[in-house]
Amino acid sequence: MHRMLSVIPLYLLTLTACTCGMQLKVNAGSRDGWIGQAHVYPGCGGRNLPPGIAWNHVPAGTRSFVLTVFDTDANHGAGWWHWIVIDIPSATRALPPGARLPDKAHSLRNDFGQRGWGGPCPPAGDQPHHYVFTLYALDVPRLPVTADTPPAQAMKAMHRHVLGRARVIERYGR
Repeated sequence: MHRMLSVIPLYLLTLTACTCGMQLKVNAGSRDGWIGQAHVYPGCGGRNLPPGIAWNHVPAGTRSFVLTVFDTDANHGAGWWHWIVIDIPSATRALPPGARLPDKAHSLRNDFGQRGWGGPCPPAGDQPHHYVFTLYALDVPRLPVTADTPPAQAMKAMHRHVLGRARVIERYGR
C-alpha cells in the first residue's frame, strides 16, 4: 500500500474530504480484487466492457458524483487514467456493467485518447498493476469543465467541492 500511495498524484492525496461512510463496490467480473478478461482493453485480448459500479451511504448535500479509475503503476509510476466520468446525477447509485451512462453524465478522454472506459493493458511481464476506482461526492451539480478537459485539470476543478469519497483497488497483470 505504501508504494502505491507514493505514486498517486499529489492532488489526489490532498483532497480534504471525509470518507463519511460512503461505500463503493466494483464488479469487475473476477475474483478477489482481480479484473476479469471481459473488462480488459482489446489490445490485451479483452472486450473493454466497463465494470459494474455501485455505491451507498452518500453524504448529505451531494449534488453529483465523479468516478475515476487510475492505474498507479503505469508509465513507471506516473500513472494512467482509464476512466473519468463526471456530472453523475446525485440520485444515481450504480453504473451497471457495460451500461450506458446516466443522462447528464459524461466521460472525459482517458489516457488512451478515448472517451469512456479503457480497460487494463499493462505490459506483459510487469508485476500486476493496481487500478484505483474512486467515487467522489460533490456539492455541485456539474463541474465547470469541457468534454476536452484533461483528467488532471478536472480533478483540480473539483478539489473544493468534494464532500466525501470511497475507493476500491482492483488488480490486473499478464
